[in-house]
Amino acid sequence: MNSPFIESIRSACRLRGYSLKTEKSYVFWARRFIYFNNKRHPQDCGPPEVTAFLTHLAEERHVAINTQKVALNAIVFLYRHVLQQELGELGFKLARKQRQLPIVLSPSEVQRILAQLQGHHQLIFQLLYGSGLRISECLRLRVKDVDTENFSITVIDGKGNKDRQTLLSKSLASRIIALKKTAQETQASDAAQGIGVAMDEALSKKYPRAAYSPAWAYLFPSTRWTAHPITGHIVRYHLHPSVPQKQLKRAVELAGLDTKRVNCHTFRHSFATHLLATGTDIRTVQELLGHNDVSTTQIYTHVLGQHYAGTVSPLDRL
Repeated sequence: MNSPFIESIRSACRLRGYSLKTEKSYVFWARRFIYFNNKRHPQDCGPPEVTAFLTHLAEERHVAINTQKVALNAIVFLYRHVLQQELGELGFKLARKQRQLPIVLSPSEVQRILAQLQGHHQLIFQLLYGSGLRISECLRLRVKDVDTENFSITVIDGKGNKDRQTLLSKSLASRIIALKKTAQETQASDAAQGIGVAMDEALSKKYPRAAYSPAWAYLFPSTRWTAHPITGHIVRYHLHPSVPQKQLKRAVELAGLDTKRVNCHTFRHSFATHLLATGTDIRTVQELLGHNDVSTTQIYTHVLGQHYAGTVSPLDRL
């Protein structure tokens, strides 16, 4: 049973329409902060304790700078929206541990892994590589989000609560059409039994019947119903990420690539790197990936060993 204070954090997140993932993250860091301060209530702490906690993460826990930023966002949210206090300037020590260069597969390695996958498992990783999707974005795709006529995918509420459009490989169009039909059949069967798909609370209020509508069916539905963590209603969620992750691990081993650290995100990294390697403008890649800042996209030019896409040694032109 959660404390009333922890429940107040959850309520503040839901009031603002934050995703369940963000809610869990904010609760996690709130608990870490409380335990760091010997279980003192946050209202009895302030900027010095927050500064000490964030510095501890950098100096003692050696977290990555992005992890420290998530912790900061969670604590600022806690004080601003739950305790109605502003923390002001915090002079904490920034984490030094920077993100490493991403692991990228060659086109032939991508083919070798895809050849070991079948059915919708193969299609999931074809979408990750062909459209630059995160695994969570792919599994949350609904029928309405994929346009097989204009070969585009709309990512709703991606990282940073942003919507964006990316491209859909023409080679996948016929399989997506078939997948849509199957998803809609599952949706219709569920609806006949009074079961809808999982929806955010805000969307449920705005579109009361959307959970039973064919357009809102998940492309990759879970195989069973489950209770919604907030409402308690029985619903059908999308496939859990652990399912394709297990399939990927097996495919990587069968492809003889188990010496590489390959995960679902590797296909998104490979999408970006291969586009840049073939001369796609970095701003276009930035838009397709949904990065706020082009400097985030530029990490892929370092993977190529080039300062910017399309650069080759002058010796190669002789």
